[in-house]
This record gives sequence, structure tokens and C-alpha cells, in this order.
Amino acid sequence: MLRLDDPHITELIHQLQSTGRAMLENELTLGNAGNLSARIDEKYYLISASGTHLGELTADDFVICSTDNTDMIGKLKPSKETPMHSAIYKNRPEIKAVLHASPFYSTMIACSSLSIPANWFVEDMYYLERVSKIDYFHPGSKALGHAVEAKAYESNIILMKNHGVLVYDTSIKEALMAMLTLEMVCKMMIVSKQARIELDPLSNETVQDFLENSSYRKRRQWKH
Repeated sequence: MLRLDDPHITELIHQLQSTGRAMLENELTLGNAGNLSARIDEKYYLISASGTHLGELTADDFVICSTDNTDMIGKLKPSKETPMHSAIYKNRPEIKAVLHASPFYSTMIACSSLSIPANWFVEDMYYLERVSKIDYFHPGSKALGHAVEAKAYESNIILMKNHGVLVYDTSIKEALMAMLTLEMVCKMMIVSKQARIELDPLSNETVQDFLENSSYRKRRQWKH
């Protein structure tokens, strides 16, 4: 039986605590607005408990949940957003971490009809190659979980209209980098409009050449 004090799980807790602090320091979260999780194995993942502050997470602020939502290990109640975390882990076996928050600029874009460009700079091209958007559903609802599941294969970032963002990736570190990149690009969009600065995008040919041939990182493989 899994235990929160297992060495592997303890290490995941430390990484998630560090990530929560980084999210607070970089203004990606506010108080208890958000949740984060990490895969333990094929069946289980670790998630922050309901009502916890991401910048002040303790070892007791985590719960082990099964991807089918039938099993739970921990002293506290898990985040109510388990339906969307489970939806990712069930359908994307390579995903190791899921972060949900409401960063100021990214959430502003999520509340609009604007599209996010993926042709401005290196990290933008890589992390924001595919960004999906879903309509508003109440937080923690099964409807939200189903909406996330429908987009799980299409991208590693989902903008949830009038709610916030969901970022998932092959490691906790990569998921945090993706969220930082997303927030930076959304801020660039808004600030450049305010300053009336026209940003020059890279050509489609340049973007594709980067994704296919750059040694920056191995290109992501998409099933759809």
C-alpha cells in the first residue's frame, strides 16, 4: 500500500512544495487559488489538498488519489479539481505533472476570444506549440473533467474560459516552465497592445524548421 512517507513520494512532495513557492513568487497563483499534482505510477498520483496555499505547502497538505477516483490516501480532502487531473493522467501516460492556477495575464486572455501566438521566441515556439481552450464549467465538476479529457491529447496547455489555466507536462519542472512561458507571452500580448508596439512574428517556415530540426529540445510527439 502506498504511503505519503515513501521515499519516492516524499521526493515528489518536495518538488511540488518548491513548485508551489515558485508559482507564488512569480505571481502565477494567489493564496489557495490553484492546485498541483504529480504522477506516482500508472494508477496513482499525488495532489494538493483542498484549501491549501500553494506557496506554503507542508508535507501533510497532499493526498494520494487513484486515476479512477475510487481510492484516496491522506489526512485531508483532496482538491475538488481531481476530475480534471485524473482526466489528464488517464489519457496521457507520459504526463508526470499537472498544474492549475489563475495567473493574471493568462487568465485575462482565457476570459477573451484572443488566440495565443506561438511564433515570437524559442520557448514560445516550443511550449505553446499547441494551446487549447474550453468553455466555462464550474470548478471541480464532472463536466469540467469531461471537457479537459476531450482536449487532453491535443495540447499540453488548456485555457479554461473565465476560470484559469491547466498546464501538464513530462516533469514538474517542464510544467512550471510551460506556465511561466504562457504567462510571459500573455503579458507581452497585453503590454504591447497598450504600448502600441507591433511585435514581429517568425514565419511559419521558421517555426516548423525550429520544431523539426532544432537541437533545443526533442520535438513533442502528438497523437492527434
